[in-house]
Amino acid sequence: MVDVAREAGVALRTVSRVVNGDSTVGPGLAARVHAAIAALDYRPDERARQLRSGVTGTLGAAVRQLSHVNPVLRAVERAARDAGLMVLAASTEDDEELERRVVESMCRRRFDGIILEPIGTDHGYLIPELAAGLSLVAVDRPVLGLDVDCVLSDNVAGIQAAYSHLAERGHRRIAYIGDDERIYTAQERATAFRACAAASGRAVDSMAHTGPIERGRIRAAIAAVLDGDSPASAIITGNATISVEVLRELGAAAGKVAVIGFDDSELATLLRPDLTVIAQDDRTIGGTAVDMLRARIAEPDRPVRRVTVPVELVARGSGEIPPAW
Repeated sequence: MVDVAREAGVALRTVSRVVNGDSTVGPGLAARVHAAIAALDYRPDERARQLRSGVTGTLGAAVRQLSHVNPVLRAVERAARDAGLMVLAASTEDDEELERRVVESMCRRRFDGIILEPIGTDHGYLIPELAAGLSLVAVDRPVLGLDVDCVLSDNVAGIQAAYSHLAERGHRRIAYIGDDERIYTAQERATAFRACAAASGRAVDSMAHTGPIERGRIRAAIAAVLDGDSPASAIITGNATISVEVLRELGAAAGKVAVIGFDDSELATLLRPDLTVIAQDDRTIGGTAVDMLRARIAEPDRPVRRVTVPVELVARGSGEIPPAW
């Protein structure tokens, strides 16, 4: 802050007031301070501010369950507890701006390390944090544009296994309904499906439907692949949430169309027939992420690692339905 004050040509107290959002600072002075902060790449230490004010700006919520809806987070929590660490988690709601606010808040609070499930496409704001020693591990998808440790599932192998499983059972019209391809995993899985269809000499574009997880969009996708003279006899879904929506929209046709879902869930064995899935190894992903983060904290200059965790096709019935047409 002394450096910022010198750069801006203002008193140290003025810098403090600007950093703490004091609206009584004149716009001219505030602009000079903000320009100096940007020029010097200054990052306020949230812990110091908390010591001065006695207010942390955070709330605790100890509830019965949170991580049950995110199996990787559950695995991270367990691995962290075994290592004597506490995990404080926040949802980014698949919103790039919210993700940035959450991560920057964690950086200001000087967490020992951050495990990030990235959604944004521009993480340039993390470059100075990494240079200052931030320990970061990405799970499920890499941090695009930055060379950081990450743990991924083998998305391509999973789609290939699902496609082959259906083709071996006589399915020739196989459809794919996936998530928005701005998401790394959604793009990888959709691209793998198109490659499988093209290699088999079958229709690609008319059978691949991706986009936001919205009921209307998924209803339209199902209508597109099931209506007409050559309807799909099998569907591969891009994740567990889409699996639920697809099965809901299929209704009575669910027992006639083969379905394989990417991601396992507790609901998968409550169906008739039970849902065949490409299961990710959430325990290994979460445990590996914690191990990598601890190693990065202990040795900041260690080589960056990228770990790909195998997936498994679990046959339960829905993916074994023979072609009905």
